[in-house]
Amino acid sequence: MALHHRRISPARRWIAAAGIVGLALATSGCGSSSDTAASSASPVASTSAAAETSAAAESSAPASSATSSSAAAETSSAAESSAAAPSGKTVKIAYIQKQGDQQYFIDQAAGAKAAAAELGAEVTVINVGDDANKAISELDTVIAQKFDAIAIVVPDQKIGPQVIEAATNAGIPIIASDDAISDAAGKPAAFVGFEGTLMGEKVGTEAAKLFKEKSGWTADNTKIIRVSKEDLQTCEDRNEGALAKFKEGAGVDLPVIKIGSDATQIDSLDKTSAAITANPGVDHWVVWGCNDESVTGAVTALQNSGVTADNIVGIGLGAYLMCKDWVAGVESGNRAALYISGRDVGKAAVKVLVDKVRNGTELPAKTSADTTIVDPATFKDAGVACS
Repeated sequence: MALHHRRISPARRWIAAAGIVGLALATSGCGSSSDTAASSASPVASTSAAAETSAAAESSAPASSATSSSAAAETSSAAESSAAAPSGKTVKIAYIQKQGDQQYFIDQAAGAKAAAAELGAEVTVINVGDDANKAISELDTVIAQKFDAIAIVVPDQKIGPQVIEAATNAGIPIIASDDAISDAAGKPAAFVGFEGTLMGEKVGTEAAKLFKEKSGWTADNTKIIRVSKEDLQTCEDRNEGALAKFKEGAGVDLPVIKIGSDATQIDSLDKTSAAITANPGVDHWVVWGCNDESVTGAVTALQNSGVTADNIVGIGLGAYLMCKDWVAGVESGNRAALYISGRDVGKAAVKVLVDKVRNGTELPAKTSADTTIVDPATFKDAGVACS
């Protein structure tokens, strides 16, 4: 394949430099004295490219930088001209996703396209995996191709200021999907997704309930495994929310093993396996994490090590992987999950962007989707699609 030489945008030069610093993930030793640092988070793994990318994905345009009063005036003019579009216009939306091969994001893309079909819009889904540099590059591309609006799930929240600046300078409305981002002044972008701490609190409440139903489980023979992508604040919020509500509901302070992973199933399994070896003599385990991949990976590691299903209480976050054992009727430690619908988030993102482009309606500061706890007895009625 011929190589295309592109001028490196200021945004990409920044993220290349920031990436060197950002590779050092948050250490897992922080927290209470009962916490045990199991491992540090590994570098994120690249995922497969999305099936749908822009036809001109190899072209790129640099994000502009408003450094003078005239540039600022041009930016303001561009923003005003894009405030509303004719009602018959086909609104072109770019949906840039991290980890686009994960089931949640596949569902999200499907929801976005379904909403676009209903509203006479067009959605191009772009998977950038865990590559923040690629996210900036693809953002430059969709700006150059004059998309009407952008939704983005950033691989790294550190690129938020560059993402927002580039879209703002181009006069293109942008929302943060799933993971919140802010501009250089700390002002958050419009957000569509879930409230991380509240999600974690629901997980912790359910974990406490199931823990209390277990006879003979105590602080002397039980430990918590919490799996987090430690450089992602959304994941940390979920895990901290879970721990706070677990302590409140269970009435006991269990030792916590903090495991850093890249939020994939395989890495979570591998890191948990190492933690199990480092923590012998534990009879019972409570498990939660950033997403279904984190929890199912950890539960699988426990079961592979010889821990029986009845000695594990695993609470997922997503339900799209946890449900597989329930459908198959397999006895496992995957007891319950917080059901979150990527499809609902994708639909909501497209709707607010179309309303902005067509009608000039201000983007809501926050659009939150509903969540609910499900288990083997309730997941079907809740609408969990288990493929």
